[in-house]
Formats: sequence, C-alpha cells, structure tokens
Amino acid sequence: MSTRRVLSLSLVALALAACASVPTPVSVAESISKNPNLSTLSGLIGQAGLTATLQSTGPFTVFAPSNDAFKAVPAKTMDDLAKHPNKLKDVLTFHVLPGKLMAVEVTNSSPKTVNGAHVAISKAGEFVTVEQAMVQTADIPATNGVIHIIDSVLIPPAKK
Repeated sequence: MSTRRVLSLSLVALALAACASVPTPVSVAESISKNPNLSTLSGLIGQAGLTATLQSTGPFTVFAPSNDAFKAVPAKTMDDLAKHPNKLKDVLTFHVLPGKLMAVEVTNSSPKTVNGAHVAISKAGEFVTVEQAMVQTADIPATNGVIHIIDSVLIPPAKK
C-alpha cells in the first residue's frame, strides 16, 4: 500500500473518530437526566410531571441546582415538596426562564420565570448569580435551550 493511500485512510479514520466523539445535542430534560451532578433535579422534574415540558420546543434557560445544592435544603422542606406536587412544580419552574439566555448575555435584571414570579439575575465580570445562587457551570447547550448549574436551590416568593 502506498504512503499516500495509508495517509488518506488514516485521515478518514481520524475524521470518523472525531465525528463519533461529538455529543449529539439533546433537549434540556435529557441533558439534565444525563448529567450525574443533576440526578436529584432530574428525579424531581419527573416527579413534578415537567419532563415533557422540558423536552418541548422551548427555548428554555434552566438554572439547575446541583445535587449538593439539594443536600443543603432542610429535609423537612424536601419532604413537604414531595407531599405537595404543586409546590414542587412552583419551585422547579422558578428555576426556568422562557427563552435562551447565555451567560455572556446576562445583565442585571429581573426576568419573569415560567413560575410567573420574577427572579433577580446579575453578572459581575465572569460571575453570574441568580437570586442568592452562583452559577458554577454555565452554558450547557441543549436543542431547546441552555442549562446553567447553580450552587443552591431557589425558593419562589409566596403566592398571594
């Protein structure tokens, strides 16, 4: 086999390997379910009946609390949310904005969440916060939006 043919075959094999390693984009719900650091959130999304919503067209921006963030929530609060699906849905939808907001696009503002309440977001240099939570990992792409992993669970204001 000529050197040229071996080189050509090697380049083709390298190109195919590179294509195989590029992850296929998936929905926000699927991206959350595939991230081991978001397993608690994924389970709660299913429990609240929000999986189909977060697989729909969107787009959505999800401020996704990490497993460690959920560990910091008092057990009494988590038990209450488990017993009251509507409260759980309110908490989870308080973490979701309609539309796709990348970290670079964040400005100090109070956009309306899917829950209907407003959430304070801000940016200082490279640091993005939402309410009291810090974004730990920003801009996880999905076919129907973007996910930002945060370090605490956001509790919506009480509805009047």
